[in-house]
Amino acid sequence: MIPFMKLAGSGNDFILIDNRRLSIASTRLKRIAVQLCRRRWSVGADGLIVIEPSLKADFKWRFFNADGSRAGFCGNGARCVARFAHIKKIARRRMVFETRVGLITAEVLSSRGERVKVCMPDPKSLQLDMKILIKDQEQTAHFVDTGVPHCVYVVDDLIQVDVDGLGRTTRNHRLFLPLGTNVCFINVVNTRRIKIRTYERGVEGETLACGTGAVAAAVIANKLDAVISPVTVIPASGRPLSVSFTVKKGMYREIFLEGDARVIYDGHIRPDALD
Repeated sequence: MIPFMKLAGSGNDFILIDNRRLSIASTRLKRIAVQLCRRRWSVGADGLIVIEPSLKADFKWRFFNADGSRAGFCGNGARCVARFAHIKKIARRRMVFETRVGLITAEVLSSRGERVKVCMPDPKSLQLDMKILIKDQEQTAHFVDTGVPHCVYVVDDLIQVDVDGLGRTTRNHRLFLPLGTNVCFINVVNTRRIKIRTYERGVEGETLACGTGAVAAAVIANKLDAVISPVTVIPASGRPLSVSFTVKKGMYREIFLEGDARVIYDGHIRPDALD
């Protein structure tokens, strides 16, 4: 039986396992992620986060999407792993952990631990006004990599937008081969507030929130002169995320993502969950 904890960050839910003793072989983790993230049949989650020892930081994480694929980073997952590490006394309230995109710093803010702040990777590959041909219609979108790639559409009506249809087509578009992209649909409410819906690669559907997507939305909207830092980003879950940043010589630096990291439950995974 494998001990685990279930956490949720702004509606993104994750299974977290302490594997610092390396009792679970790394070769098994991809399959375990697929098995555990199945909703109804197993624990169910948007992703699996496994903590392992690190020579560079408080710990190292391995992050798996629900389909077993690896992601470079995950903003909501980062907040959840920080709270998990604090609860398990793996790290203090201020910590550093190792990821595929480098060392990430995080801080558990509130005394109860529900608010967590993460310093995000610097954005790269920012491109405005991309023309994407979809079903013989030209769409205008923007792109930025905030730890994982995001294609961003600015829309007037988030309720009517076809997140699954346009999201899936864009995610697999030839422009983003071979790895594909996450797809964000954003509506700028005012200079301090954005609403967002996200189609996530690896989950292959809309999720209730996406931390790297929230950062992508804030960066793109700022580049379009529509918002200023700090920005409140409201995802589909309705649980707000705060994104702050500085701009130096046109480059985005000191990007912080702040939001909740809620402990849902903990327990033990039994063999039936891996069937």
